Amino acid sequence: MKDKKDFGFGTQIRKSPYFDATVRWGAKDFSVYNHMYIPRDFGDPEQNFHNLINEAILCDVSVERQVEITGPDAYKFVQLLTPRDLTKISIGQCKYVLIVNNEGGILNDPVLLRLGENHFWLSLGDSDILLWAQGVAVNSGLNVKINEPDVSPLQLQGPNSAKIMQNLFGDEILDLKYYWLREIELENIPLVVSRTGWSSEFGYELFLRDGSKGDLLWEKIMAAGKDFGLKPGHTSSIRRIEGAMLSYHADADIHTNPFEVGLDRLVSFDTDIDYVGKEALKKIKKEGIKRKQIGLILDCDPLKGPNTTFWEIIKDNKIIGKVTSAVYSPRLKKNIALAIISIEESKIGNIIDVKTSSSVIKGTIVEKPFFDPKKKIASGKI
Repeated sequence: MKDKKDFGFGTQIRKSPYFDATVRWGAKDFSVYNHMYIPRDFGDPEQNFHNLINEAILCDVSVERQVEITGPDAYKFVQLLTPRDLTKISIGQCKYVLIVNNEGGILNDPVLLRLGENHFWLSLGDSDILLWAQGVAVNSGLNVKINEPDVSPLQLQGPNSAKIMQNLFGDEILDLKYYWLREIELENIPLVVSRTGWSSEFGYELFLRDGSKGDLLWEKIMAAGKDFGLKPGHTSSIRRIEGAMLSYHADADIHTNPFEVGLDRLVSFDTDIDYVGKEALKKIKKEGIKRKQIGLILDCDPLKGPNTTFWEIIKDNKIIGKVTSAVYSPRLKKNIALAIISIEESKIGNIIDVKTSSSVIKGTIVEKPFFDPKKKIASGKI
């Protein structure tokens, strides 16, 4: 393992409360996400995948920064930010939502947590929604306070995660339902625990509310998971692509609208709720999309790792789309990919050419997700 000093970290990028623990437990490489270092490498990514789907992994995802929205008009303001109808969200519930700009472009796809009547967190992908929300608030006429709290999540994911949580918190934690949260303490460590996670597997997120206790929390979880095969890990590109989970800046960005990536269910036109981008989304829906996200099986030798550039999709010497995420799935024994392509070429079964960094290969358009399409594993319905 590299010595910590060899990583070359600077002071302008933040370290998580779990930074020292992840280095101590074998983190070999880091990248930057939401202005913070995130461990990306604990060894063989295929072994990390198998650890996830067979036992459990603990991931430092404190880069999922929280935007906290409070104040008398917090609920009204949160609804203004998202096209998803929130009229039925209960206190203690989580919702997957989209945040779009005035043109209907996706700015983020966070999980929304409702901690109180007018107390919300947006648990973010990689974009500056804190600044966006503060900007929207300026001219909203609503009485809200928006800030980034001292909150740093960990992900405990995999089939053994419930046993580990039971070991930590007792039997009552097993009652926590999918996409619900609970405020709780673990030996004076203040937490919010939710039945969520960015893995497509059964799991939990533990939101630490006191960054000074990050090292202590990490070690307590690892100790509780020792007899259940718990390993330190990182978010698995293999598993998330199998599950067709979006990675912001890869599979969606400010130039992508919800309908192109099949998230129509997160856009409400049937009520009188108002939100940023509503008129633009109405127009897009009426006119129809010109491109859409698809699943691909790539016909080539097993990819050595995820793609790090967008690969052009070619037909008749014209670019008709791009591969946004690609990886080899050892479980499916196939190269799988997410791509966005012109609507005319998006039919299931179509064969297209993909220009990779080294060659041109064939790809076949297939249904997505590639595995567990009903999300029975993550929801615990198996």
